[in-house]
Amino acid sequence: MQKSQEKQAKQYQSRAALARGLTPRGSDTAFSEAGADNGVAEVDPRITALLPPQLLQGGELIILLLKPSPWFIILESLRTLTALMMLLVIAWVLAKYDLLPMGQRDVVLAGIAIGGLRLFWQFLEWLSRVYVLTDRRIIRVRGVLRVHVFECPLKQVQHTTAIYSVPERLVGLGTIGFATAGTAVTEAYWQMVAKPLQVHQTVVETLNRYR
Repeated sequence: MQKSQEKQAKQYQSRAALARGLTPRGSDTAFSEAGADNGVAEVDPRITALLPPQLLQGGELIILLLKPSPWFIILESLRTLTALMMLLVIAWVLAKYDLLPMGQRDVVLAGIAIGGLRLFWQFLEWLSRVYVLTDRRIIRVRGVLRVHVFECPLKQVQHTTAIYSVPERLVGLGTIGFATAGTAVTEAYWQMVAKPLQVHQTVVETLNRYR
């Protein structure tokens, strides 16, 4: 019986580590000996450094610690960049016939500068986002100029959804949504996470285990 429980615990930890996408270090389950003894997964210190101070409570176990895929930078900027490209073509044609107070070269340079600024802002958005699943709460941190922290106890999570837009499916990403008790709408999203099926499965298993 004890061996069966230990095996189930290891399988659960392995799925969590797989969804988190961390590289194993001396173990097939991506857990150190100390982490395995305490039931705590090792977390990437680069991501941990992005969490607001004192966000986690004492004794709280981290199950998942994620960021959006880097594709988030491109996909979230796609509409703006497409519109910018169309305006750039129109401006380039107008400049060709001297209908603008700038040359074609200036139009191209201005378009590149605006596009670069848009991508840089989205990069800052990507840096600011952290998604955390613990044995007590679901947390989402986002915001560049104004940090917004969403946190919800596991017992208040009514249901979860996995959403796959066409651009996300093309690059193997997905979005996980969370609805809390007492509301009819999804209140928070983990946008564009890698391995969405594994992540969603780990979320559901955590809810069933700790809620």
